[in-house]
Order: sequence, then C-alpha cells, then structure tokens
Amino acid sequence: MLIHRARVTGGADRQHLRRAASVIAGGGIVAYPTDTLYALGVDPTRVSAVDRLCCLKQRTVGAGMPLVAGSLGQVESAIGGLPPLARRLARRFWPGPLTLVFDPMHPFAAGVLAEDGSVAVRVPDALVARHLADLHGGPITATSANPGGRTPASTGLEVAAGLGSSIGLILEQPLPLAGAPSTIVDVRGRRPTLIREGAVAWGRVLQSLT
Repeated sequence: MLIHRARVTGGADRQHLRRAASVIAGGGIVAYPTDTLYALGVDPTRVSAVDRLCCLKQRTVGAGMPLVAGSLGQVESAIGGLPPLARRLARRFWPGPLTLVFDPMHPFAAGVLAEDGSVAVRVPDALVARHLADLHGGPITATSANPGGRTPASTGLEVAAGLGSSIGLILEQPLPLAGAPSTIVDVRGRRPTLIREGAVAWGRVLQSLT
C-alpha cells in the first residue's frame, strides 16, 4: 500500500496540515514532527481511533497516552481548567517540552487516560504540532512514532519503515529530529512530582516555583 508523506517546514504548509487534520477527523492516524521526536496523532475523544493506536503501539488501557495542544486556552477549553500549580508551570515552560499530568474535566477515550484517570498534555514548541491541533480544533495524541519496544523515529523515513501503511499521512521535516523526550510532571498536589526527566531539567522546574 502507498505510504503518503508530505514535506512541511515550520508549520507554514497549511494545505498539508489541513489534509492531516482531515485524516484525524476521519479516524485516521497522522505522524508529525514535534520539538522532540515524531509523534502519532489521533482524536483522543474518538474511541475507535485510540483503540487502533493502542494496538499499533502495543499499549494496554491504563498506560496512558500524552496529548499536545495548540495553546493553553485550548487545553483549558478541551480538557478543563488547570490547577494553580499547573498554570504557573504552563506559563513558564509552554510552548516547550514540559508535559503536565492532571485530572481532566471532560471525557476522553479510555486509552488516553492513565490508570488513575489522569491525562498528560503539553503545548509544544513545534509550530507544525501546534497548528495541527489548532486545525483539528482540540488536542491530539502525541505518543512516539514507533511500534512498542522500538526506538522512537527521528525521521519520516523511519516512521514509514516502522509503521508502514498503518499511518494515514506522514508530515515530514527536511532534517532529522534530535530532541530529548519531554519532561513529565504530576501537578495534582501542592508540589510537583517528577515522573520522567527529559528536555527540561527537574532543577529548572523547581527553581521556577521559588
């Protein structure tokens, strides 16, 4: 089967982005570049699409699946108001590679949620990812573009080789991506809890709150 790939540069390729948003709206899977690595995007409220993505990634329900959004405003309208701690960190580090974990106020497909019902979301620095979420009209999934247990893809060619015809469209940047994974922080308590340290040093997160 033909693998559809489209070259994008800095988020300015609106025709390709609209096509990608259409794929997502139709229940398909889109691979797209973020400020870290390539991610797989589906509509997180569409159960059938999330189930397909969980199967492709070999992820069980309860493992959770991160989301990206176009803006802080989109996060709050689609997921719910951020806790005060989360808002402080969002204003300091978004757009950027800091993922915040909190309890959503609106429903999502079960495969997106962690076992405790929380959701993980960030506003990335990558224009392609933000514009795609904006065109979709809500957050999209941002799980890494690789089958379960394999190295995350850093190029569109790697996405195509690893996932093949399972992907409806690959938005491909000219150069390989080389960013570290995002840092993941639980912001449901009075103090942040580190889940995974990545591109944003944990010390920077703590220092921003002093």
